[in-house]
Amino acid sequence: MLNAVFQLVTPRQFEVTFHQLELDEEHVLIRPTFLSICQADQRYYQGKRSEEVLKKKLPMALIHEGIGKVIYDPTGNYKVGEKVIMIPNEPFKKDEVVAENYLRSSKFRGSTMDGFMQEYVQTRPDRLVRIPAELNNDHTAAFTEMVSVCYHAISRFDRTAHRRRETIGVWGDGNMGYFTSLLLKTRFPDSRVIIFGRTGEKMADFSFLDDAVFTNAVPEDLYVDHAFECVGGSGAGPVINQIIDHINPEGTISILGVSEEPVPVNTRMVLEEGLRIIGTSRSGRADFEGLMELYHEKPETVGYLEKMISAVVKINGVSDMNNAFDMDIHKFTGKTIMEWN
Repeated sequence: MLNAVFQLVTPRQFEVTFHQLELDEEHVLIRPTFLSICQADQRYYQGKRSEEVLKKKLPMALIHEGIGKVIYDPTGNYKVGEKVIMIPNEPFKKDEVVAENYLRSSKFRGSTMDGFMQEYVQTRPDRLVRIPAELNNDHTAAFTEMVSVCYHAISRFDRTAHRRRETIGVWGDGNMGYFTSLLLKTRFPDSRVIIFGRTGEKMADFSFLDDAVFTNAVPEDLYVDHAFECVGGSGAGPVINQIIDHINPEGTISILGVSEEPVPVNTRMVLEEGLRIIGTSRSGRADFEGLMELYHEKPETVGYLEKMISAVVKINGVSDMNNAFDMDIHKFTGKTIMEWN
């Protein structure tokens, strides 16, 4: 059967191509229904990756956050019409030490293989997760992948950081900072969680936290036991160094923000204070499953996620795709959802 794949061929230009899909007994066929735009997608769309990277990656279908309905499943794991979350990470090997999202042999949709901007997505059944009853908003379910990355970062932190967790700081008042803060407060309710940001209007949405501090007015005597960096880009360097100045000895710094250029870090104080720095990228099936369990145990968490829906755009053609991405560029905060018609 022919499958329509909507690829970005050059920055800001989508074109439809048709690929032959061969149905087999090992793969499930999914019809995407709601897709969420990520900053990684925007870097390709706006041409903010290097010319060498763009030449290597494009043409490529974007989007790695989304849900869909099962159209065909010869494996018997899912029922036709069942709603599922699609996992973009595609591992081809297993390792007893290295997680699937860090294996160099793994591929990732919207980066090293076509993403979810397709008429149909063919994938293995282990790359799908059922949507639980608690996650009853399709728009919210669409950006589960991004929340799972935050869940993954917190799980790594929990395994690595020392047990003193009286105060945890999150730097960055954007989407990543919001999701990370929410999950931190949900998993560690007895810890004091502080958001460090630049925009008062954004930080006002972090009503579930204990405190909010502007990064240009951090009190000299304010220290955290551990910290999460959720800024990335050109702001990552100043933020990481500010964290180093305001973290207690032997604290753990979790880095989630993506930067295109090398970031200068005050390694002298990292050594002097005995700090741990953990890099986190993407997530795996275990993180999706753990997140679904958290939603089941703490269903109120989903309500806070719904606040991060910025816009929903109906997609009936290529021009709608451009409109959705252009709208996403100018949004104040939150996630832009494409209703994939």
